[in-house]
Amino acid sequence: MADRFFPNVFPDFVPEASPSTPQEDSLTKLLAMPYAPLSERFKRAALDLKETIIIETWGFPGQRIPDFTLYCGVLGTAFLLFKSYQVTNNKNDLNLCSQIVKACDSASLGSSDVTFICGRAGVCALGAVVAKHVGDEQSLRYYLDQFEKIKLPKNLPDELLYGRVGFLWACLFLNKHLGQGTIPSIYTAAVVDEIIKSGRAMGGKGRCPLMFEWYGEKYWGAAHGLAGIMHVLMDMELKPDELEDVKGTLKYMINNRFPSGNYPASEEDKKRDVLVHWCHGAPGIALTLVKAAKVFGDQTFLDAAVNAAEVVWNRGLLKRVGLCHGISGNAYVFLSLYQLTGNIEYLYRAKSFACFLLDSAHKLISQGEMHGGDRPYSMFEGLGGMAYLFLDLVDPSQAKFPAYDL
Repeated sequence: MADRFFPNVFPDFVPEASPSTPQEDSLTKLLAMPYAPLSERFKRAALDLKETIIIETWGFPGQRIPDFTLYCGVLGTAFLLFKSYQVTNNKNDLNLCSQIVKACDSASLGSSDVTFICGRAGVCALGAVVAKHVGDEQSLRYYLDQFEKIKLPKNLPDELLYGRVGFLWACLFLNKHLGQGTIPSIYTAAVVDEIIKSGRAMGGKGRCPLMFEWYGEKYWGAAHGLAGIMHVLMDMELKPDELEDVKGTLKYMINNRFPSGNYPASEEDKKRDVLVHWCHGAPGIALTLVKAAKVFGDQTFLDAAVNAAEVVWNRGLLKRVGLCHGISGNAYVFLSLYQLTGNIEYLYRAKSFACFLLDSAHKLISQGEMHGGDRPYSMFEGLGGMAYLFLDLVDPSQAKFPAYDL
């Protein structure tokens, strides 16, 4: 199992020191830096990475786009550019983002995938939001019209990457950025009803109230399973009995976690305490538990989130760089707990993971000791996610796991 992650040798806490304080090595110096200059280091590194990512993933207008998605395709580059614009107010980022989304629009026209992360909904939703910021009313109307034309197949699964909640997240994104009611609740309510009906049919009285399958497996994690589905449902308008089912489902997961505090990848995989990823295991589930603590005001969820965060601290310094199954994604667990509790130690933990990346990622990847991702410049597998994390650390009180937290 230890071959999956680097041993965490960070001190429990390193207070910020004055710049003149002598330190032993570059990583310790970063950890002890006052936050203002450290956040500038993160921002500079992110903007340098952004330029490399643009060159490697975009190149020039009019080229064929082999992968338009946010997950590992060029829409991830557009999403990073939009984040960079939000942090720096650089209009060039916004204009290039708009240009890339237009290319993704053409490339995704024939796609049957309907979600934000892996489908056409992400293209149309980001396109509409960027058009609003650019002041392009014609494109705004076009993308919203295209979004309304997306049809959800009857046999659609319910999970985040390819299923119904992945489409709902696109609706939430539009309503957040363009105003509540942009996608009317009467429309999303019908999708929520399908998800609840599907979950109850597979769940059981006295067991887990809601359960779902993806390719024959009852997954628990954020990408394909219970955590991701509950995460999005908590942002929807739910009836009291539906809220109770969400709460009961999360408590079922807590009651059936591993003794270590980690979580199974699926119902069928309850003996293998291995994965500590956003997609499978404690990190993605911790983010959902933090949200549940906010929504329900129940200490059970906060305690479980803190417990899961310990797993991430001890086993989450993964030998991968990305958001989905890497250090960048795992850092968001600590940022979410910092925002909820105000406890500076969680900011220190997020900073530790990010400083490890800032100090060592490129070297470790070049030496073959860290996996840079099959698509090394992408948002969810590669350096795009690392750049996004660095930009989020400019103002950690507002950091949100991309395409998961609103």
